[in-house]
Amino acid sequence: MDELPGSVLFACTVNQIRSPMAEAMLKFVHGRRVFVQSAGVRPGDTVDGFAVAVMDEMGLDISTHIPRSFDALDDDFFDLVISLSPEAQHRAVELTRHSHCEIEFWPTMDPSLAQGTREQRLEVYRDLRDELYRRITERFRPQQAPRV
Repeated sequence: MDELPGSVLFACTVNQIRSPMAEAMLKFVHGRRVFVQSAGVRPGDTVDGFAVAVMDEMGLDISTHIPRSFDALDDDFFDLVISLSPEAQHRAVELTRHSHCEIEFWPTMDPSLAQGTREQRLEVYRDLRDELYRRITERFRPQQAPRV
């Protein structure tokens, strides 16, 4: 397993769907071993209800997440920034211009653009959730319990 970064920032456009989902999943996978935050290029008002619903299906509560922008971050020094949208990727490059920070771009679709019935829209959000979880568990492999 690669060494875990000490701090990770997930970034997207509005910090209402993709980045809060990813933040919650990495916290679930590694707890306090990694400092994790999320931010958007622009802050939204509240977390997206469909995102809350599909995360609840896997036992993770993001209903109290308060969207924040890059400008509202407590700290702007991270070991790794993972951007989930092209707009966030550009902002991540600006943020890390004068720091030693790794940047990864994980292009993901914005599920809020999905049309259709409630169930059809939820399926799009589930697909995003599952894709993010797969990428997180591949990139930040959960530590195995020691063999006895």
